[in-house]
Amino acid sequence: MSADFNRILSDLKNRIYHPIYLLSGEEPYFIDLLCDAIENGVLTEDEKGFNQTILYGREVDSRTIVEHAKRYPMMASHQVVIVKEAQDIKTIDELSVYAEKPLVSTILVICYKYKKYDKRKSLSKVVEKKGVFFESTKVREDKLPAWITAQAESQGYTLTPKAVAMISDYLGNDLSKVENELKKLYISLPRGSQITEKIVEANIGISKDYNIFELQNALGARNIVKANRIITYFASNPKDNPLVKNIILLYGYFSKLLIYHSLPDKSNKEVASALSISPFFVNDYHSAARNYTFEQLTGIISLLREYDLKSKGVDSGSATEEDLTKELIYKILH
Repeated sequence: MSADFNRILSDLKNRIYHPIYLLSGEEPYFIDLLCDAIENGVLTEDEKGFNQTILYGREVDSRTIVEHAKRYPMMASHQVVIVKEAQDIKTIDELSVYAEKPLVSTILVICYKYKKYDKRKSLSKVVEKKGVFFESTKVREDKLPAWITAQAESQGYTLTPKAVAMISDYLGNDLSKVENELKKLYISLPRGSQITEKIVEANIGISKDYNIFELQNALGARNIVKANRIITYFASNPKDNPLVKNIILLYGYFSKLLIYHSLPDKSNKEVASALSISPFFVNDYHSAARNYTFEQLTGIISLLREYDLKSKGVDSGSATEEDLTKELIYKILH
């Protein structure tokens, strides 16, 4: 069957197991969580010695996996066979023959990461009938703040809207990285605490005054002095503030301003919903939209596309990343 993440995790916690799991997709975070739940939750430590096998795709072929899967457990209800990095197995679809008649005492977990397994192939079709097929998709950038908020709340913490924006803008949708940084905050704070932008700045290393979030605000307000101060800081810290990443974030910001202009209803509730932003930031968009016409915004979108190509070496001449950043911000503001 095809199943969503929460249902699979719930079944595993309730010790409802299936003989074969095919976990695939572009987002490794959810695959790793499900794999860890099986690896650490099915067998006791004593049972694992004889009944749990971890294989790696680049070291095995389908025949070897089947040989392990057909063994019977010793003094345990199940044996667990986990295949990590299964995307490296050239003959992986041959596992469909085993999947047709899997051993019910074996739990075979296939972790096929960083890309989707082709649903037209026989293995995925068989697994959907005989076991669990899960496709792990990336969390979209506009959904990331809500995901961060939900993750923190599940651990007993809340975040201010600005703290959420700083984390999502700075770390992007690398979920493993986001979770690791959140864990650093949990360690230093008692449950029930509110995580503020000051706490984020102190523990994650994001500058409160010099980050992409503040650059967006400076551009939205057409604050030339502040915008120039921030990009000067970016130039001195290029590894933490790559132009390509900043262009992506600015593209998202100005695209939302463009959408704002097209909204017939510009009430706070409608703007927050249409732009997928916290109501906390709606007034910032009201103000920024007054500083840019629809035509100016379409021009800025074109500029961002142009400088995205230049940042990758297309028609950039001898310009450095710092030069390109300063040119881009100057053209946006003027």
